Amino acid sequence: MRSQAQAQYNARAKLVKAMAHPTRLFVVDELSQHGQRCVCELTEMIGADMSTVSRHLAVLKNAGIVGDEKRGSQVFYHLTMGCVLNFLKCVDSLVCQAEQEQRRWLRT
Repeated sequence: MRSQAQAQYNARAKLVKAMAHPTRLFVVDELSQHGQRCVCELTEMIGADMSTVSRHLAVLKNAGIVGDEKRGSQVFYHLTMGCVLNFLKCVDSLVCQAEQEQRRWLRT
């Protein structure tokens, strides 16, 4: 594999890995629906301690999926890569299709 292609595959893998956790998918979904949320709001919604939520947010931020803005003592996060929603719509479509096929298989 050429080094340029390898770098592109590595970058893609980093993005996919960053979203490969239910909590991080929830955060992306929440930010896509509401524009921004502070860490305290996300912590309450997720039901985990703040350090755990902050680690998830750091993974998303390091991948370039979310950005943050500090306001006083609070940090607000927003989605910076809106096109990730297209990818998630594709994933949802595949999941739905697989479920339908499984139901058809179980009926036979």
